Amino acid sequence: MAEKTAKILVVEDERAIREMLVLFLKQQQFDVIEAPDYPTAVKKMAEKPQLILVDWMLPGRSGIQFIQYLKKHPDMQSIPVIMLTARSGEQDCVVGLSEGADDYITKPFSPKVLLARIEALLRRIYQKNHRIIDIDGLQLDQDAKRVTYQQQEVTLSHTEFKLLDFFMHNKEKVYSREQLLDFIWGNNIYLEERSVDVYIKRLRHCLAPYQLDKYIQTVRGMGYRFSSQIND
Repeated sequence: MAEKTAKILVVEDERAIREMLVLFLKQQQFDVIEAPDYPTAVKKMAEKPQLILVDWMLPGRSGIQFIQYLKKHPDMQSIPVIMLTARSGEQDCVVGLSEGADDYITKPFSPKVLLARIEALLRRIYQKNHRIIDIDGLQLDQDAKRVTYQQQEVTLSHTEFKLLDFFMHNKEKVYSREQLLDFIWGNNIYLEERSVDVYIKRLRHCLAPYQLDKYIQTVRGMGYRFSSQIND
């Protein structure tokens, strides 16, 4: 499963618990990095973990403060966090979740339950991100129907969006005008094949300000393809 390749950061000051977690997660085929305290955890973020397990009580600063640190940084704030702590009070759980933890598990815990929680979180994140495709900074969000390039919004019509969506999800493949008509407009709508050329021209025009029009390539005698490999 895709989420089993995820990199997990374990932030735990008790060595025995940390080593047990690291061993267990590695046995489940996860890539694991570890930190015994707040300052080390901050440094380990440079290794880009995809999920974090963090204890509440840490040397330096608390696990809550570490979550607050993550939420202040746009490139880290979406990383899922599970608090793994001995603080079992209801109010502690409320505070942990309200500060940004995605899940809250109290010690002692079942490794099987922990694994199930981890996989559920990663599956949710994977499914969410699967709706967004990014190629060289050109990002297409299927749910929001938005296209951006390096955080600048690219304005497209509904048909231009559908055409780009199709191309980006079928990168490097060549499609004839007839195939594009079928895939984009469907069999129930009659359009001449030259209509594809018109929309290709419009899509290139929309991408030109970002020097991305060259990604929509004409394959002579065959049709069109989307490729980031530019032939000089």
